[in-house]
Amino acid sequence: MEFVLILLPIFGIFAIGFIGQKTLKFDIPNLSKLTLYLMSPFLAFNTFYTNKLTIDYAYLLIFVVGLCLSIIAIVYVIAKVMNYDIQDACAMILASAFMNNGNYGTPVVLLIFGAAGLDIAVILMVLQQLAMSTIGVFFAARGSSQNAGMKMVWQRVVRMPVAYGALLGILLQLVHFPVPTSVMTCVKLVGDAAIPTIMIVLGMQLAVISFRRIDIPKVSISLILRLLISPMIAVLFTLILPVDTMTKQIMILLAAMPTAANTTLLAVQFNTKPDLVSSTTFISTVLSIVTIPTILWILFS
Repeated sequence: MEFVLILLPIFGIFAIGFIGQKTLKFDIPNLSKLTLYLMSPFLAFNTFYTNKLTIDYAYLLIFVVGLCLSIIAIVYVIAKVMNYDIQDACAMILASAFMNNGNYGTPVVLLIFGAAGLDIAVILMVLQQLAMSTIGVFFAARGSSQNAGMKMVWQRVVRMPVAYGALLGILLQLVHFPVPTSVMTCVKLVGDAAIPTIMIVLGMQLAVISFRRIDIPKVSISLILRLLISPMIAVLFTLILPVDTMTKQIMILLAAMPTAANTTLLAVQFNTKPDLVSSTTFISTVLSIVTIPTILWILFS
């Protein structure tokens, strides 16, 4: 029952965006740009500045990057075998390589493991944000419908301010620079607004999807990679990384989370098959009602 209560606010925020788009017809690309360029950098800065860096970051960074690159490699193999173009491959990467371990995974970890588990979940959330603002942006730009060359792709990655917000937060933490309370209040207000706005934009994107145009084979492959293959790969990482049992369980649990809502923003912003990405995000979130309890049963049986 508690698990269902965690999901209700998530679907409620999706519904707000869905109803708003159906009735008021918002400009989704511009709202996506607002979130990516103005709000998300403050969220990244606040997250990295306020969470103390420890040796756990090194092990968990290996896990986050390794898991992400493993999924990307699998997608490329599938795309090669199935003769998918680069736009399809990049959209599938956005849909399958990045998990929602923030507004979804973190509350679940807190419910199951308590405060000690929350600390680990926050570190993973921070590292996932950094991966999405670099690797995610790269593949979103690479799969853009504008067919940009590699030079243009890298220019778009460099221009994305989310990574700079994260790096600035790390730098100021390492040099022990005291950011004034009034400034941090402003940063936190804008950053905290980013997460619900991202979810509202996803709801809006769902409102304009024609489910008759959804590429079922590609969505199905993305769902299998995100909900089934990803936690299996996570198990392999738990066998080689020197972390405790609880951390291993959290790594596997978060690897099984549905697709991150941020990927829809990237897909909309760069026009990288946004219907494929947003539909995978929504369907994976719905299916997680069954898959996450199953993962928990396996972990604790």
